[in-house]
Amino acid sequence: MTDISFPRAVLFDHDGTLVDTEPLWAQGKEQLAATHGGEWTQADTDATLGQPIAKTVERLSELGVPGDLDQVFQEFYTVLEKILEADPPGFIAGVEPLLKDLAEAGIPAAIVTNATTDVAKYTASIAPDNLFQVIIGDQEVAAGVKPKPDPDAYLQAAKRLGVKPEDCVVIEDSPSGAQAGVAAGIITVAVPGEQEIPAQPGVIHVPNHSELTLDLLRTLKP
Repeated sequence: MTDISFPRAVLFDHDGTLVDTEPLWAQGKEQLAATHGGEWTQADTDATLGQPIAKTVERLSELGVPGDLDQVFQEFYTVLEKILEADPPGFIAGVEPLLKDLAEAGIPAAIVTNATTDVAKYTASIAPDNLFQVIIGDQEVAAGVKPKPDPDAYLQAAKRLGVKPEDCVVIEDSPSGAQAGVAAGIITVAVPGEQEIPAQPGVIHVPNHSELTLDLLRTLKP
């Protein structure tokens, strides 16, 4: 059943959901670890994917990147900035039509990520004007927002948009992100990512990003 009053807001994960930054993140981790004589492996990626960026920083420190964790983060972020400047990411194929439709319908959106706020701000800047009215990333986590898989980040995004959680839709590509969305009481749409999101109540799977349409979201009202 279609309900044109739903959703009142859409809350997007960032990496792998809006933009394909995962390969760039991987390049940065591999490059920084190698610079200090370590090796970032696929096992390291699997262990930190979808987790707070602090987990990545801790692992880089274990691999030999010197300094305290703040210094490791700053060096990692500097490397990542250079990579992003050389190869700025664009939206994943199939996402832009949904963003345009949301903007035209006046439905606000948020970016909710465990990664860096600054990169999410870049993504917001290439979206339709004023679509992404809230961004929650590492800066907000540092200020006290609990990162995914805790539901707090999604609950905070809904609150800051002035929308009840049950009137939102979450779009995710990772198991920890989907866990956060479901725990927040928000219907969650899962797109394909590096790790498969298990079938579970509250999660709707789509085969690819092109299936993310406003018409689909309007049929999901709980």
